[in-house]
Amino acid sequence: MENTQTLRSCLDLVAQFNHRNEKDTASRLHFYGAGDNKDVYNITAPFEDGGAQYIAGRVESRDSEYSQVVFFKGSGYEWTADDALPRLNLQDPFVCRIDGQLVVGGVEVFDDEETPGQLNYRTVFYKGEHLADLQRFTHGPDRMKDIRLHQLADGRVLVMTRPQGAVGGRGKIGWIILDNLSQLDIAHIEQATILEQQFLPEEWGGANELHALGGSKVGVLAHIARYDEKGDRHYHSAAFVFDWSTGEYSPMKIIAMRCNFQDGPSKRPDLEDVIFSGGLVRQADGKARLYCGVSDAEGHVITIDDPFQNV
Repeated sequence: MENTQTLRSCLDLVAQFNHRNEKDTASRLHFYGAGDNKDVYNITAPFEDGGAQYIAGRVESRDSEYSQVVFFKGSGYEWTADDALPRLNLQDPFVCRIDGQLVVGGVEVFDDEETPGQLNYRTVFYKGEHLADLQRFTHGPDRMKDIRLHQLADGRVLVMTRPQGAVGGRGKIGWIILDNLSQLDIAHIEQATILEQQFLPEEWGGANELHALGGSKVGVLAHIARYDEKGDRHYHSAAFVFDWSTGEYSPMKIIAMRCNFQDGPSKRPDLEDVIFSGGLVRQADGKARLYCGVSDAEGHVITIDDPFQNV
């Protein structure tokens, strides 16, 4: 594994993906109690709290970008909003555990003070013993989504970031290791080292979920995206392996595309070919359950080969 591989375009990765016609193991998830005429998408994988299984989902109207993160309790393909839990004014939730506590994050949208009439955004973080106890404790830099956390065996915290602009263009993945969560602040996040060989300048992507693979290797569930000549977006689910002891990483590979999921609506025509990696549940049989937001309108799950098998 090395970080000197030739940069490959999103279209090259699509051409190398051999499972475009496979959708038999994909299913739509059903969410109840979100609210009238609300979509649920960009979901997490199921996680446990208090003996129950939950999925966090982005809930919003089809014609709006103002959303809430809602916690749905259930199993299989049926999930119901738990009205006893708070609803967070965020987009694109993610969940992990650090020091035994739940850490929940998402993207906060707010008015841009520098450019009146436009929106700004940042990643914010909550933590608590349980979902009912969540308290906001920090946030990342303005205009940075896709900050993800993973606690290492020695207690330190691996952080993957997604700077844009002068450092990251349309969006690249960075990494930094913190001694503990108290260091999760803008200053440390902006010191992250960039993985330069993952995205072409005109394309972008980010980390979505981090998985321990043994030793110093971490499996990174990610996404890669591009615009086409019409300005339509194309988002694909991807994965790679990162070694935090050396900073080396494997080439990006696509693990699922929109065509692998069931047909359904999209938020807008330019978002039809979009899936947003939410979470991966690895199984003992060499398969994995991949949970995704689909076309910015629904949440689906598909069974695929474990992208981190035999790593």
